[in-house]
Amino acid sequence: MNEELKFLTRKIAKVVLFGTSADPPTTGHQSILKWLSSRFDLVAVWAADNPYKDRQISLDDRMEMLRLAISEINPPKNNLKVYPELSDRRTLNTVNKAREIWGDRVEYTLVIGADLVRQICTWYRVEEIFQQTNLLIIPRSNYQISIDDLQAIEKLGGKWSIANLNTPNVSSSNYRLEEKREAISHVVARYIEEKRLYDRQLLVLSSSKASR
Repeated sequence: MNEELKFLTRKIAKVVLFGTSADPPTTGHQSILKWLSSRFDLVAVWAADNPYKDRQISLDDRMEMLRLAISEINPPKNNLKVYPELSDRRTLNTVNKAREIWGDRVEYTLVIGADLVRQICTWYRVEEIFQQTNLLIIPRSNYQISIDDLQAIEKLGGKWSIANLNTPNVSSSNYRLEEKREAISHVVARYIEEKRLYDRQLLVLSSSKASR
């Protein structure tokens, strides 16, 4: 991988790891990715196989929607890329895969949304994740970041910072549940329509079959 080889020649490269459900990716995701691309050498993105969520659109479709969303951003440094191989139900495995790709001469930062701050301390072998990465928290509207939760992260060895970023007040659920077209970009909307990914009748049918 040419991009990775370039980073290995530097004293320290800063790689940010950003996994997201992307179900579907929104203009909010695009805003976050654009912000990250201006501050890190490489933004490694993937559609997360989230064990806390069910009835998600396939990983392949969510990966492709992420690629389309990134294509619209067109970052000046060309440092945004989707890495399907990083997707794993356990974040520790993702971090280990990243280290296999970019090695130890890299400073890794793991991105989470404010909604995951309380949950992260329950993740599998989270102390090892904190040993290998810095934690960057993305603020979200309607989610307060508790000092107690931040202190819990610190007690487990976590080093955190909060992004100085205001994202659009949209979410993937805005589109899935309320069909808010302004939540997603035109290119992502076109892909969804062509593949009929969120057709309500298909979702109801799928749910009905699963319950039998």
